[in-house]
Amino acid sequence: MKNVKIAVLGDGGWGTTLAILLHKKGFRVCLWGAFSDYVSVLRSKRVNSRFLPKVRIPQSIEITSNLAQAVLDKDLIVIAVPSQYLRQVLKKIKQLDYPRRAIYLSVVKGIEVGSLKRMSEVIKEELGNIEAAVLSGPTIAHEVALGIPTTAVVASSEINLRKRLQDIFTTETFRIYTNSDVCGVELGGSLKNVIAIACGISDGLGFGTNAKAALLARGLAEISRLGAIMGAQPATFSGISGLGDLVTTCISSYSRNRFVGEQIGKGKKLKQVINHMKMVAEGVPTAKSAYQLSRRFKVNMPITKEIYNVLYKNKSSLKAVKDLMTREKKEE
Repeated sequence: MKNVKIAVLGDGGWGTTLAILLHKKGFRVCLWGAFSDYVSVLRSKRVNSRFLPKVRIPQSIEITSNLAQAVLDKDLIVIAVPSQYLRQVLKKIKQLDYPRRAIYLSVVKGIEVGSLKRMSEVIKEELGNIEAAVLSGPTIAHEVALGIPTTAVVASSEINLRKRLQDIFTTETFRIYTNSDVCGVELGGSLKNVIAIACGISDGLGFGTNAKAALLARGLAEISRLGAIMGAQPATFSGISGLGDLVTTCISSYSRNRFVGEQIGKGKKLKQVINHMKMVAEGVPTAKSAYQLSRRFKVNMPITKEIYNVLYKNKSSLKAVKDLMTREKKEE
């Protein structure tokens, strides 16, 4: 198994963390970044100061901005680029002599704006009949990089594929479970970012634990409702890639999406917050996609609707809270 050659596409915090984790297991790893200037900094400094500070990148991890060089002859290609740039990167791969027999593993948490497709759907649409899987869960990159115990889920419809990936990624501190419900795992990992923005807004407004608990519980109900009608298994949303990821993203100080919400709750405008961030908050575009999915499938998602209105319709956070709290009375 150590002969598996791996490319990690995306030099953000999560991509860098996975490259280091796989290298420590003895795999040959190449880390690709889209911006040659920053890749040069990574190669010389061996620290991803922008996205994963104070964590050293081993010298024997190849770092490149040449996509053809990164994917050439690889057995496993881990895709860790932001969701709204995924198709663009895949189109570039398609123009290359890319390995058709490689495994393509998405670790991206998002839903494509416009098409409303999940990441594995975008990958298969662009690259055709290839082996694809997803990895998701409560995985704060900094904690994984430090070896703090973490769990995640690999999902694929093919049992042998998900077991193989489980073997590749499992370490003493990174425990991987398998799941056949690709749709549920992807939706859980994507939609929780919208609820995390809501929890951040609650924090920014100075609300307490009661409010956050309500958002977590009712947010999970929304995610589960949409997931069920889209073909996911309800049990998936109470697992690691559902409830587990939701809780982590809504409470962690490292959560980019919770941070965005917190700043908005304190009165800042979305554009102002995003312009001062180095990293992508996937919940921002996902809020638009999730709202559109709720309309397409006629699913009641009041928290998602209000976050969409706050982010894209300039609705005040306090007005959104009032409208949530004064909706028509109903059973749980």
